[in-house]
Amino acid sequence: MSTTHPLDEALQLRHSDLRVGLFTGASTLAYWNMVGPFGGTTAAVLLQAVLRHPDLLGAPIALTVNFAAAVGEGEFEVQATPVRTNRSTQHWTLTQTQLDANGVRQVTTTATVVTAVRRETWGAADLAMPQVPPPAQFASASFGPSGVAWIDQYDMRLVSGSVPTTWDDSGHHSETRLWVRDAQARTLDFCALAAMSDVFFPRVWLRRAKRVPAGTVSITTYFHADAAQMAAIGSGFLLGQACGQQFRNGFFDQSAQLWSEDGQLLATSNQIVYYKE
Repeated sequence: MSTTHPLDEALQLRHSDLRVGLFTGASTLAYWNMVGPFGGTTAAVLLQAVLRHPDLLGAPIALTVNFAAAVGEGEFEVQATPVRTNRSTQHWTLTQTQLDANGVRQVTTTATVVTAVRRETWGAADLAMPQVPPPAQFASASFGPSGVAWIDQYDMRLVSGSVPTTWDDSGHHSETRLWVRDAQARTLDFCALAAMSDVFFPRVWLRRAKRVPAGTVSITTYFHADAAQMAAIGSGFLLGQACGQQFRNGFFDQSAQLWSEDGQLLATSNQIVYYKE
């Protein structure tokens, strides 16, 4: 029996060509979604390619991932390229590709990453963590369709804004708050934080109380924590909050935040999601 954490298995990359930043990995069934891997895992894999690159400067501050097509089962390649390195920031482009049924290599995902060397400066937090009961007061919940494996990799405890129990098109808001951590204990890091930024079920389900097909097209995550903060958090819970802002002509956007239990704002994200009637 493997003792490797499921996320670390999903993040395993080997250097296909170190000189040009080409990595090879493989999708894992532990984080499978409806038609491919959980988008948060894909985002984490692309970020991992940057973190594994020998030319890395600093630590991640921004990650944008664009989902062009579903990643299939099996092997894929990730090309990570540092396109500009300045004194304190570094800018990256990434492309994930996979062979199709005809043996033709196709792009499944593109991304950009910005890393930076942070320096001690004045700081403040203008977005306070909502006042909610601690995670021990809530039961673990599963809010996805049956057979979706990735949900079982997280201990999620809904505080408010749960999946509707009646699908009658009567929804009136799109805000969810939940406590979340890895189901199997793992110390928080940038890749895990990137994945957790995408754990929220589609906002259109809650807003409409109607389960319609939906999927993320693009997600941007901003990292406000450093490695020392995350190491101190360890495998503890994070409070997540997500809310839709505009639903129109087949697409909606979602803003989300993640705080530590002691109120540190660790990451914020925005994504655009398609939906169907």
